[in-house]
Amino acid sequence: MAGRRQKGIKKRGGRRRAAREQSAKRDAKASRWRSGWRLWLRRTFVWGGGAALLAVLFVGLAVLFAARSLPSYQQLKASQTGQTIVVRARDGTEIVELGPSYGKWLDSSEIPQVMKDAMVAVEDRRFEYHFGVDPYGLARALWVAATDSGRISATSTITQQLARNIFLNSNRTLDRKLREGVLAMALEWKFSKEQILELYLNKVYFGGGAYGIDSASRKFFSHPATELSTAEAAIIAGLVKAPSRYSPTADVDAAVDRAQVVLRLMKEQDRIPSDASVDPTAVKLKEQSGQNSVRYFTDWALPQLDLLLPETFEPIEVWTTIDVGMQRAATASVKANTPGGAQGALVSLDRDGAILALVGGTDYVETNYNRATDAMRQPGSAWKLFVYLAALEAGYTPDAMVKDVPVTIDDWSPRNSSGRFSGETNIRTAFAYSINTVAAQLGNEVGFGTVASKARSFGITTPISTYPAMVLGSSEVRLIDMTRAFAAVSAKGYSVEPYGIVKVTTAGGETLYQHERARQVQLVPDYVAAGMTDLLQTAVNTGTGRAAQIGRPVAGKTGTTSSNKDGYFVGFSSGITTGVWMGRDDNKRVGGLQGGRAPAQAFAAYMRYAVKDRPVEEFDTELTLPEWQLEPDDEYYYGEPGDYYYIDEQGNLIEPGSPAEPGEMPFPVEGEGAQPADRPRQPGGAQDQDQAASDEFLDRATGRGGGSQGGATPPPRPRSTATPRPTSSPVVQPVPIQRS
Repeated sequence: MAGRRQKGIKKRGGRRRAAREQSAKRDAKASRWRSGWRLWLRRTFVWGGGAALLAVLFVGLAVLFAARSLPSYQQLKASQTGQTIVVRARDGTEIVELGPSYGKWLDSSEIPQVMKDAMVAVEDRRFEYHFGVDPYGLARALWVAATDSGRISATSTITQQLARNIFLNSNRTLDRKLREGVLAMALEWKFSKEQILELYLNKVYFGGGAYGIDSASRKFFSHPATELSTAEAAIIAGLVKAPSRYSPTADVDAAVDRAQVVLRLMKEQDRIPSDASVDPTAVKLKEQSGQNSVRYFTDWALPQLDLLLPETFEPIEVWTTIDVGMQRAATASVKANTPGGAQGALVSLDRDGAILALVGGTDYVETNYNRATDAMRQPGSAWKLFVYLAALEAGYTPDAMVKDVPVTIDDWSPRNSSGRFSGETNIRTAFAYSINTVAAQLGNEVGFGTVASKARSFGITTPISTYPAMVLGSSEVRLIDMTRAFAAVSAKGYSVEPYGIVKVTTAGGETLYQHERARQVQLVPDYVAAGMTDLLQTAVNTGTGRAAQIGRPVAGKTGTTSSNKDGYFVGFSSGITTGVWMGRDDNKRVGGLQGGRAPAQAFAAYMRYAVKDRPVEEFDTELTLPEWQLEPDDEYYYGEPGDYYYIDEQGNLIEPGSPAEPGEMPFPVEGEGAQPADRPRQPGGAQDQDQAASDEFLDRATGRGGGSQGGATPPPRPRSTATPRPTSSPVVQPVPIQRS
């Protein structure tokens, strides 16, 4: 008994020792882990602290050297920001001079306190407390970017903006941002907050060429800045973020909305009483004198100088592609033809992409929003250009037969504007009369993605839908992009790059930039471009674009969106391609607006002037098809009957040169001795079917038979110059596809 008790005690003692040993091992391991973690933590703090200290030292030295090299306060007051730019037309005449406008310099004591408070409230609420760079604002912007939008918002303080305006450019690079921060801290080191704010308010840009609050006040309100009211100060302070967008002369509503934001911030920061009643809508704006519509063009072209030129502040002359006469004609045609309450825009390109005229609206003073280059609107049936380009490249020809019948694709059933279906027709007629059901079938057959890719390759830069309805122009586009696409067809399938600046020189004549023509890329084969030109010419001769006729060959396409919200016409003649859009900015319907009416009429009014000094050019619509697209026939394989032995239909051997009895020629060919009536008829073939379009229609559609305009020689009806085929069957006879 005692022995068993002793053994139990020994076992329990052993287990306790083992447990203590395991516990000691765990404690030792944990101790080593804590020691290692503390070691790495200490190293991180030491190395990180050392690196931070070196960074602070480096920044401090950079700020010190920058502060020592800064100009004096008087020198900064005397310096001017901005440069004078003389813009010239293609013939060298001066069309506009742009440059800085400075009002009277106001000392800090002369600037109304409400103006100071408004600017600080909206641009830099911690202006009085930071040292040129706002760490809190930067950290907040980074946090918002990481947790919300993924994009860092503007973080520049007033001092940083001043440094950028005086010493740097506006390039969005890390190097420029670092230099901006160093210069801002140097300014804070050398000058007082009062001096910095005085410099800023007298030098910041407010749009319209106005630099400084006094110039802005005189431009917008017709009085000096010393008389600014709270509402006027809020409007001016709101301009800094985007001078063109919030300009009261361009968009009063946008300026007022921005001023309301400024006033709200001033109340939140206790810069004005929370119960203060301020009405920006009651501000009386200065009436603006009329400005030429060429400003739409300069607003688009001049910002490109930041990319084209090295950094320079000296006066420059910009030689452009604008034709003064054409610009005047374009402005008049848009004003005269745009329906009341609507807006109009026009872009006209020369064959090399040079912009000859550009009108972004009916009145630049009323609104400087550029609808020719910025507005995104639906093109309607003008989009069918890309559908038919894809179809022609896939093997269709203008004479190919299709069917205008009800069709359903993925639960979408397009309808024709006429409400009727014409049955069997050909590609040329379907395009000329803008038959929607045929466009839907073609898009479905070639693939909606293929149509989108074709549009993208021709210069459409906006998002493109690939839903079936896209074939009718549901994707929004820019007018300049659509005009560029049609210009590529005019250029026989080669790419066209719009440009507006020919060269830039200094006042002394030194060339800073010279335009070089962009490398052209063949977007589609020449036979596809010829076929497309055939279709576009027919649309003007006998189709929906008849109002665009100008007495010489014209090719183009109309476009009208649902409820008459947008009207489009884009076309070309004699090497000039012009696009016209009309509609309301609020996207409401415009009574009677159709692409074949007002836009086509504006196109014709402008183009009559634009091409008056150019020779008449007939379109090249001859289709030289590639071998893969030709239907193989016996003559293709065997050659001419007069050159080879062949077996006739009765199995008789015919020697070369032997005469054949009428009707025995196995492969009669139209135009080579056989008449259409002599051709063997194939039961159930194409010849047993009724002709979709009459000969009279085809003559008018293609300009044959003396039906050309203005006495010009009509172009021949498009045909294949390849080996003729024995029947009149088209290359492709698609069947309408329906999906449930």
